[in-house]
Amino acid sequence: MTASPTILWFRQDLRLHDQPALLAAANDGPVIPVYILDDETPGDWRMGAAQRWWLHHSLTSLAKDLKDLGSRLILRRGPAVATLRGLMEETGATTIHAIRHYEPWWRAAEEELGDCLCLQDGNHLARPELVTTGSGKPFRIYSAFWKGLQDHLPPEHPLDPPEALTAPAHWPKAEKLADWSLLPTKPDWSKGFDADWVPGEATARERMADFDDKAVAYDTARNMPSEEGSSRLSPHLHFGEVSVRAVWHSLNRRGDTETFRKELAWRDFTDGVVMALPDYADRNGREAFDTLPWRTGAEAKADLKAWQTGRTGYPIVDAGMRQLWATGWMHNRVRMITASFLIKHLLIDWREGERWFWDCLIDADYGNNAVNWQWVAGTGIDSNMFGRIMAPLSQSEKFEAGDYIREWVPELRDLSDGVIHDPDEAGCRPKSYPAKIIGHREGRERALAAAKKMRG
Repeated sequence: MTASPTILWFRQDLRLHDQPALLAAANDGPVIPVYILDDETPGDWRMGAAQRWWLHHSLTSLAKDLKDLGSRLILRRGPAVATLRGLMEETGATTIHAIRHYEPWWRAAEEELGDCLCLQDGNHLARPELVTTGSGKPFRIYSAFWKGLQDHLPPEHPLDPPEALTAPAHWPKAEKLADWSLLPTKPDWSKGFDADWVPGEATARERMADFDDKAVAYDTARNMPSEEGSSRLSPHLHFGEVSVRAVWHSLNRRGDTETFRKELAWRDFTDGVVMALPDYADRNGREAFDTLPWRTGAEAKADLKAWQTGRTGYPIVDAGMRQLWATGWMHNRVRMITASFLIKHLLIDWREGERWFWDCLIDADYGNNAVNWQWVAGTGIDSNMFGRIMAPLSQSEKFEAGDYIREWVPELRDLSDGVIHDPDEAGCRPKSYPAKIIGHREGRERALAAAKKMRG
């Protein structure tokens, strides 16, 4: 008698190395690997446009890797739970293997699938439910989380992939990736993506190996937009093309890499936050901020558009926003500067920026995106004070962003380091570049006044 097949459900774990769900499925017998494009279950948090570009290429890469194992990738579109149940009925499968996820919609789907779903841990340094306070609750402060995580480190060593997968007696019908229209066409805004990124597990592992030599300099280099100090692993980690524990163990032969390790752990922390507060992306972590008088109306809408398109008159802000649009990614230091500018200088609700990043970033994790925006806004459970307002002009000069600005704001390419950070003040702003939409002091005073009104 032919053994019934097992379904392997891929989500944000598009890899073969260190893939516990893949190994568990392979151990059961014939495997049907499945990816479901589900735009309904996430609701308002369906995958953004930039991530869809990445997904197309990542699935292409995964399908090729599975073919090398003697298998294939079955593509289906629709609500995940109903689609999986339909596949089980169609193929005779009784078990689904998958890696555990923490977005609220995936947790709901996992619960609905019930006993037929076998979940594995594989996308975290330690399972968030296990890193808790003395009372058994998730940590709300990152420093305390990092301390608590030490009891679970180092993580388990990454697992090798199987040499082959057993195919089912009959393959279910698969949809064609091209029919999903994940790639932009009218217009095609992804040319910069193609130049900057190669999605897929092979590239992820190459980037991981390449960063090993740079990790010891990360503490300083990560703050310098004009240098290549970032790992550039974030989209690969987001889509699970490389596991976080594989990255962790790749650093073991190097010097002091604690700063980078803390960034890896931050991803675990943010999943713990949204596990405890599933709607954290939609509401203030501190209720007091529900009364903050954010700007609305036509003028605020125009300012938001200027921010989105990189036309604020602040070179470091505009460089970051243009890099985001062109490549789907932004330097981490500049992410903080641009976010602070929108929230504090323009007094626009952090959720407007969060949504823009969600659509434009190739690495926009639900938890990471929400926690980071609320950290900058001061509205989060663990965050900066609202009154701490980053000065974009001095930040630009401090972190030597001149070459970064020249790359992304070509109108300023001919300006010297002495004036490029604030050409308005230096009296050499080119006519093709906009004046500041608000002065630094004016924006700061307006933000502080709004905070005072909130406090009553």
